[in-house]
Amino acid sequence: MSRLLRHQKLRHPLSVLPMMVHAIETGDPGPAVPLSAVHVLWWTSACYLDDLADGHGTTASASLSQNEALLASVLSGAVVPIQIIRSLPVPAAVQGALTAEIATGWVVGTEGQLSDIDGDADRATRNSVIEAYRGKSGGPFSMITAMAALLSGASDERVELWREFGYIFGILWQLFNDQEDILSGRNEDLLNGTVTYLLTCVLDDAATPRARREVLGWCAAARNSEEARAELTRLLLAPAVLEKYAADLDGFRIEAHRLLTALGGDEHHVPGMRHLVDHAAQMLLRTHLVPAAV
Repeated sequence: MSRLLRHQKLRHPLSVLPMMVHAIETGDPGPAVPLSAVHVLWWTSACYLDDLADGHGTTASASLSQNEALLASVLSGAVVPIQIIRSLPVPAAVQGALTAEIATGWVVGTEGQLSDIDGDADRATRNSVIEAYRGKSGGPFSMITAMAALLSGASDERVELWREFGYIFGILWQLFNDQEDILSGRNEDLLNGTVTYLLTCVLDDAATPRARREVLGWCAAARNSEEARAELTRLLLAPAVLEKYAADLDGFRIEAHRLLTALGGDEHHVPGMRHLVDHAAQMLLRTHLVPAAV
């Protein structure tokens, strides 16, 4: 597991999220540190399994075989988080509720990931992609925000508000991640044939059935053709497409802030969460940019 954690490093410190929720509820982030460990372990496992599902190799190095990494990912995502929860000095009822959240997070996240894998660009809409995002990214974030609220002793109503905040934050983070994929030049979404929200904006912008068929043709060819990936990237960065994307992105940002306003909480810690929302809601793509590689 240690080797898997070293080779499957998360690029952003989102482990702070449960501590921030707990601090907003109680003024003290400390008791949620074990949940931060759960969060890191869950995402380490999920990201490795996602690499396997994509079929383009994994991040395991020569020091860690694929079979070793697979076994470690099962432990890090499911078994060890439950052991962490069972070690917490809280009533059995709270332990049971926290354990149930882990199970629900896996179910919702996996369902969203399966929808993503089975995505069909021809049938996809902006709404259908957001539903997939709400599962694959929103599920795990809602899991951890709800867990932190439960650990803090928050009311059922507040737990549900934090759960909804986690869903919206997860959508924002997936939209952020989609942009990073293009900016970095990794283009994993194009290589995997992933139906992203940005792609549905392109399809919505197609003025004629013929234009739509051309976009779908580039999508199908992008898995194996550098030329197709370059053309599709050009379409993704069209001004009208990015304008639509930015407007929708801002809508999710506004909703996340609305939920934080409804929640209130410790005034010293709420600004940090608002900053995290604004970070996730950045519009990074520009029409004139040149990706690192296509």
